[in-house]
Amino acid sequence: MFAALCTLSLAVPLFGPQAGAAVAGVVLLGAYLVPEGSLFDLLAYPGDYEDARLYGLITFVLAGVALGLIATAASMSVAVFVGTILLVGYGNLGEQLVRLRTDNDVVRVAGFCLAGSLAAVAGLAGTRALAGDPVAAALPVVVFLAASGAVLGALLRDMLLRSDDPIVVLSVGLLLWLLAELGPSIGRLEIVVALAVTVALGYASYALETASIAGMLTGVLLVLLTIVLGGYGWVAVLVSFFAIGGLSTKFRYDRKTELGVAEDNNGARGSGNVLGNAAVALVAVLGYAASDAGLLPHEPGLFLFAFAGSIATAMSDTLSSEIGSVFDRPRLITTLEPVEPGTDGGVTWQGELAGLTGATVVAAITAGVFPEIDLVGGAIVVVAGVVGMTVDSLLGATLEGPLLGNQSVNFLATLSGALASAALVLVVPLLG
Repeated sequence: MFAALCTLSLAVPLFGPQAGAAVAGVVLLGAYLVPEGSLFDLLAYPGDYEDARLYGLITFVLAGVALGLIATAASMSVAVFVGTILLVGYGNLGEQLVRLRTDNDVVRVAGFCLAGSLAAVAGLAGTRALAGDPVAAALPVVVFLAASGAVLGALLRDMLLRSDDPIVVLSVGLLLWLLAELGPSIGRLEIVVALAVTVALGYASYALETASIAGMLTGVLLVLLTIVLGGYGWVAVLVSFFAIGGLSTKFRYDRKTELGVAEDNNGARGSGNVLGNAAVALVAVLGYAASDAGLLPHEPGLFLFAFAGSIATAMSDTLSSEIGSVFDRPRLITTLEPVEPGTDGGVTWQGELAGLTGATVVAAITAGVFPEIDLVGGAIVVVAGVVGMTVDSLLGATLEGPLLGNQSVNFLATLSGALASAALVLVVPLLG
């Protein structure tokens, strides 16, 4: 029933926005006038029983209406609107069908992503066909949009409640709108390879217990967007952090547990940790794509250095904390006084050396996959990584706890590394 109601979104491309608004009005009125009975039980969210109103369905339809208004009043295409609604509706259906046979969370997520992707492809491509636009040439981009939206939807549903589907609808719709505006250029073979690489890396991170399901989905989305909008060189730099950083959490894990500094969940990183370390890198990728498409005035290369600086920071900070935390004599970075292991802002020379090594590894990989980054460019990436790592320690010693959480500190540190890298690129030629 839920998927069938979402199918009514096809009224917009078939009969126009007015017909779609009329359908939404009928559904809203019906949802408000059904306080009990078998239909109520069929459509009710758990919280709807207390008020005897189908508020879950009402808010979902209102979210769809808001997305439809954006599609008619702004540059969002009707295809994105329809694809988003069908993705969430049929993604839910796929997830529930999987639940009938297994309780495995990974299979459940796969069911949502597969059903949601297929429905979104049908919605995006079908709407284009109804409008008389060519479908075959745009199919790789359609698949990319559908897969990106499905992964984001699965991630949000894993983090939120089932009754939060309106948030999922709006978030997925806005992401697909942004990606469609960037106009990525990708062929059929490229999208197949991108999806295969992304799924393989995501499953490997979960199987090796370096990421939770939410962390895996976050990483999958980041890698997919990076491959398509940046390229394989960009994803090589990103994956180096995920791989080395994830494995570093296993380094002397028993010792870290004794000291009380080990990552929770057996070292598997969640979505907050992944986003805290890689959100700035994702913004840099989007900035690069927007700049390359002429939507931003800056040179695309500037965003490349910002990307590399943020990843160098994430790698430096992760290695310095994961390796340095097993040593017994950390000192507070602001006063150099001895502190207990695991104290925010505590550093060891072993950790600092590991952080410098991490930044150097990222710089070497960056220089290896991007011919335009020479020895000076590699040095800039190393310096940016060390700057970001130092900012992380300073924030940990001063603001973390009372004002900032760990993920906020990670975000600000990677932002510092990205800004330092971009600033050095602009300043170094002047010095020369």
